[in-house]
Amino acid sequence: MRQKLNLITLGVKNFEKSVKFYEDGLKWKKSEKSMEGLALFPLGGIVLALHPINELAEDTGLSFQPSNFSGLTISYNAKSKEEVNQVLNKVQSLDATIVKSAQEVYWGGYSGYFKDLDGYLFEVAYNPFWELDDYDNLIL
Repeated sequence: MRQKLNLITLGVKNFEKSVKFYEDGLKWKKSEKSMEGLALFPLGGIVLALHPINELAEDTGLSFQPSNFSGLTISYNAKSKEEVNQVLNKVQSLDATIVKSAQEVYWGGYSGYFKDLDGYLFEVAYNPFWELDDYDNLIL
């Protein structure tokens, strides 16, 4: 298997409300390849998809079972501590739940966590040890 991920699909409870959160609230641009019941947001080499959770569960053959923490986070790497604070303030104004306020963390950076409208956990982090290229991709 190639060392590459292209698409992350989030099953959402209220498709229209979730699309509005990302499109209108965060100002992310939806791809023209989006269709009814599938919103696609290009993120510079990877795509975030939103799909109704009942349809996604049916496709997997599994039943949806919510949990408090699934062991997975999606991370947004900010360019500064100020940007971390700005992003967390913005998502909170859009009814996201701040799980952990921005703070200095054990690994030497600055980060906080929020859950989106469907409970998916996002980290917003500034890592002074990592560099972002001109396209905001991580250079490791």
